[in-house]
Amino acid sequence: MMEQKPEIQIIGAGGIVKDAHLPAYRIAGYRVGGIFDPDTEKARKLAGQFNITRVHSRLEDLIRHADKRTVFDVAVPGNAVLSVLEQLPDETTVLIQKPMGNTLEEARAILDCCRKKRLKAGINFQLRYAPFVVRAREMVDTGVIGDLCDLEVNVNVFTPWNLWTFLNDLPRVEILYHSIHYIDLIRSFLGNPSGMYAKTTKHPKMARLASVRSNIIMEYGDMIRANILTNHTHEYGLKHQHSYIKWEGTQGAIRIEMGLLKNYPEGEPDTFEYIQFREGKEADWQEVVIKGSWFPHAFIGSMGEMIKVIENPGYVPDNSVEDCIHTMACVEAAYRSSAQGGVELG
Repeated sequence: MMEQKPEIQIIGAGGIVKDAHLPAYRIAGYRVGGIFDPDTEKARKLAGQFNITRVHSRLEDLIRHADKRTVFDVAVPGNAVLSVLEQLPDETTVLIQKPMGNTLEEARAILDCCRKKRLKAGINFQLRYAPFVVRAREMVDTGVIGDLCDLEVNVNVFTPWNLWTFLNDLPRVEILYHSIHYIDLIRSFLGNPSGMYAKTTKHPKMARLASVRSNIIMEYGDMIRANILTNHTHEYGLKHQHSYIKWEGTQGAIRIEMGLLKNYPEGEPDTFEYIQFREGKEADWQEVVIKGSWFPHAFIGSMGEMIKVIENPGYVPDNSVEDCIHTMACVEAAYRSSAQGGVELG
């Protein structure tokens, strides 16, 4: 007798679950068995939209429906993650919405809890699994652009931060809730940097927010450049907005325009282009059509890693807490660098 597909139990019914988790799981055909949120009415409404049969008013009721083929999808604020993990059964499989806590100290507490309870846990750093990133990784790994020596993320858009009012009073915003994706992405290609340089800044028109712009350099020695530049306050129309990831190698380059971030939340189309030097041939930029985007399609990949754990208990997910703790260490180092300031003029 064949075992049933793994079943997802969702903890949290916020906007990210509505706009990304559940649409992705529907596309992928993943089975969602139940949902819990302290706001039962919100959970019930979401369940109706996505045909989820069980809505729970208590976390312990949702847990009672779990078994060895359950993935707990924990989509709660960073400061609530640890409390939820402590209530889950030992040795279960868990996908935790990013960030992995609000500080490196919280991230280490989450990691310690996962180790103590032998949880098979991953973090939802889903940009790694966006279809355009998957294609770029295939090209880099097969040497299409030669040796990777330059990775840049450059975002110049207008982001309506007012959509996320919970950010207003937080001490950390832009790096922790946005550029963290790019830090994790760069790590996934280049490994851990030896150091971080950063400055994250406020804006006069968004003075209540801790920061909305960041400059980040990840250090990989003398031959590799890795830069992140973000500005979320370009409110001057679409003409000069851009949002790209660029990989440069010794034999070519890849450039992806992430349309999602422009004209947010409506978004614009993505574009994927690459150029390759080949002996005897004139190099020219080629455009490739990629099916799917960051939201919601990348969320298929991050949950897919946890599904693989269910199907093969020996599998180590690419987005495991053991790996993603290093992304949190990079974030912490970036904030320390920003606080310390630059070198004073002599």
